[in-house]
Amino acid sequence: MFERPKPAEIPAKPGAYLFRDRHGRVIYVGKAKSLRSRVSSYFGTGLHRRTQTMVDTARSVEWIITESEVAALMLEYSLIKEHRPRFNVKLVDDKSYPFLAITRSHEWPRAMVMRGKKRKGNEYFGPFAHTYAIRKTLDQLLRTFPVRTCSNAMLERQKAQGRPCLLFHIEKCSGPCIGEVEPADYEKMVDGLAAFLSGDTEGVIADLDESMWLASERQEFELAARYRDRIEDVRKATLRQEVVTEKPENFDLIAHHGDELETAFTVLNVRRGRVVGERSTIVDRVEELTDEELMGRIVRELYGDSEPPRQVLVSIEPAEAELLTEWLSDLGERNVSLRVPQRGAKRRLMKTASTNAADTFGRHRLSRQKDHNARAKALKSLQDELGLVDAPLRIEAYDISTLQGTNTVASMVVLEDGLPKRNEYRRFKMKTVQGQDDFASMEETIRRRFTAYLVEQRKPASEQGKFSYPPSLVVIDGGAGQLGRAVKVLDDLDLDIPVIGLAKKMEEVYLPGRPEPIQIARDAEALYLLQQVRDEAHRFAVTYHRQLRSKSMVDSVLDSVAGVGPKRKKALLRHFGSLKKMRNASESELSEVVPEQVASDLYAALHT
Repeated sequence: MFERPKPAEIPAKPGAYLFRDRHGRVIYVGKAKSLRSRVSSYFGTGLHRRTQTMVDTARSVEWIITESEVAALMLEYSLIKEHRPRFNVKLVDDKSYPFLAITRSHEWPRAMVMRGKKRKGNEYFGPFAHTYAIRKTLDQLLRTFPVRTCSNAMLERQKAQGRPCLLFHIEKCSGPCIGEVEPADYEKMVDGLAAFLSGDTEGVIADLDESMWLASERQEFELAARYRDRIEDVRKATLRQEVVTEKPENFDLIAHHGDELETAFTVLNVRRGRVVGERSTIVDRVEELTDEELMGRIVRELYGDSEPPRQVLVSIEPAEAELLTEWLSDLGERNVSLRVPQRGAKRRLMKTASTNAADTFGRHRLSRQKDHNARAKALKSLQDELGLVDAPLRIEAYDISTLQGTNTVASMVVLEDGLPKRNEYRRFKMKTVQGQDDFASMEETIRRRFTAYLVEQRKPASEQGKFSYPPSLVVIDGGAGQLGRAVKVLDDLDLDIPVIGLAKKMEEVYLPGRPEPIQIARDAEALYLLQQVRDEAHRFAVTYHRQLRSKSMVDSVLDSVAGVGPKRKKALLRHFGSLKKMRNASESELSEVVPEQVASDLYAALHT
């Protein structure tokens, strides 16, 4: 039961608060000007249904005092980012939008299209709605700013070979791998590309135009023609950036459309009057929030890890607008305005963005309703077929992969609410099992996973790690033998967790304590869900096994050659990339990496 804190125990100061469930997992994070007033409100009557569900799920609440409300806002953002609580609003559209990144931290910075989490040391431009849009723009700019786009491995390989790749020959790379460009000149190219992507197209064209006329005056007409062609490429790329304001202004625009369950947001990034980035996403309104409060949460989500522009335009004034404005100004280290546009080009652009948000919401609803209903139906079907007390909201599946008893590995995959949760997948390499023994391997895997769970439970909630949350159902890939080992481990550890075995043959489901398996109807949603998680566990295990087997094959061949130690082995793999490419290389190509005699012996070993 939840032990409600007494009001006198709660400080009447600003800060952030966290609700935790019975497993110690953070399920909700909030901030307050007065912790006493805000936290106490959760224990009154008349709570919204979603808020009441959160309080019913919680088993404890704790708080952290801050010196100001702005500090509480920043702490709340950090805690939400760290814990990703299930009852805080979150992006359910998991599409990863592409950015164009320049790897500024590298000796020779690289321009590349990237998705996912932003990395320190990179400069980002975008996001863009489609990958092809930024690839096309980048391709048009490479003749003007011929920075490298190759991988680090290819750069090192071309350095070792002393010859450039095709991009150098078609004038889309300046050849840093062979020393064809000075670092200072290369840095100017990178800065020029960054300036263009930031919206400074006029300055870029002006610099190229000046260079063209200077070359013409020196009667270097071929060079002048190249500058002319580069100007044309830049102008073509500029046409891909829509002009939306007469003045070269910098601002972001956020529009919304939705209902009480979900809301779509469209974000436009405008730099120097041109749209340089765009994205649309969906927010699941798991909290009881007004539209104004939700807009405030989205502003925090967007700018918690990035510098805001001088203007942030929104379709509705967010709650606590003054507090948010102060927070944005602190982040940007300059005055930032947060307002709703009332007239002119910005108002018209907001209407366009709102239309896009409404279209995104409509398309999402059509697919989401089908997906959500199918998952809910499958989980209910599985609960009924297996006689579970609760729906299996978190399923963990385990599989063993081996080849004649070598490199035996196991996989653990996780489904939450019927969807894969890949950041919680785990792989196990057997430590105690010798040879091919699937039963013993499964026992070791389950014991390691749930022993780690018990260890995590003894730690303070704030220090718990990757194995701290238990599953609602464990699925073992195998029959009665593998299931029996898993049940034995759970009994030894005194854990009451439902576990089943799913055999590939006839798709039979084995339950603990039953001599005969049950068969779920072929067309049942429950069977489809079990097959999905079992196949995912098998795929994950096999992939890991192949990686280990490939590494052991490389080690076996290279270790047999005199003169190939750890350093040369690493150099060979970095240069050729794989054993197959090494085997296809000539003796002279091998000698580019290792001495001639070693190359001769290695060539013989590779072709024995």
